[in-house]
Amino acid sequence: MARILIVDDSPTETYRFKEILERHGHKVLEASNGADGVAVARAELPDLVLMDVVMPGINGFQATRQITKGAETAHIPVVIVTTKDQETDRVWGKRQGASDYLTKPVDETLLMNVIRTLIPNK
Repeated sequence: MARILIVDDSPTETYRFKEILERHGHKVLEASNGADGVAVARAELPDLVLMDVVMPGINGFQATRQITKGAETAHIPVVIVTTKDQETDRVWGKRQGASDYLTKPVDETLLMNVIRTLIPNK
């Protein structure tokens, strides 16, 4: 069982991801914006972060950079999960430190395969 942080400003998307993750036995942490996501990641040190991009304040790219470049959180894999599906967005997300980049709506099997790849023993 992994502890996975969902950072998304959409309650509907958060609920959907939470439902999938809990069905697969994972514990879910939540944040509704980028700044809170960074704060929760620092405080809770989750096993993985699912990060939306389009959010008020600090966007997902900025939050990903803060988590992946922070001394205490650099080991946490961040998977960007967004509606932004341009190749430039994918490249930029990876340059911010994202371990993977998925576009919404995300297929449950694909999501779980990515999670298993990034945190295999959880």
